[in-house]
Amino acid sequence: MTRRLLLEQALGIFEVKGYAATTIDDIAAAAGTTRTTFYMHFSSKAQLMQELVAVLDEIFTSADDPPLRQVVSSGDRRLVRAFIETKADQWPATRSYVIAANQASAVEPDIAATREQWYEATISEMQHGLDDAGRFEPETRLVRCSLAFGELEWLSVRWMQRGWNLVDRETALGILTDSWCHLLTDDGARN
Repeated sequence: MTRRLLLEQALGIFEVKGYAATTIDDIAAAAGTTRTTFYMHFSSKAQLMQELVAVLDEIFTSADDPPLRQVVSSGDRRLVRAFIETKADQWPATRSYVIAANQASAVEPDIAATREQWYEATISEMQHGLDDAGRFEPETRLVRCSLAFGELEWLSVRWMQRGWNLVDRETALGILTDSWCHLLTDDGARN
């Protein structure tokens, strides 16, 4: 229970103060405990952040039905759109985690490496989907998947900064779906 409280309080403080400005004492005090108790659960602020990143990954992947690899392999526009909508639906619940992870990546090499591994694993799943389908030349698959994932990542970060103020959700997700279909499905093979 104390461990969970430390994680919850840290996430809230990271959102208000930022990751770099938050101290272990800040986290412990917000949880109603001490620095000693903090160290009984985490060896550092970075280790606590690693656990928050693991929670974030679980939130993102638990809703993937079907999994991303299968969505890409299918080449089905409806599944692509449903996947993208599911991700956008998750943004409000994941906003604090993503912002904290991005801030931590700037100052914590281990967090930056974890984030990069997560990106690479996601892109790899997409690439395996193209491999399974035998779609596109093999030497283009990594680039296609990197671009598609990068677009989703960019839109999510922009939403987390500004909401749907620049463009409405339906338009943004429609354009992103068009782009993913161009890059990853047979729609793109016609060009």
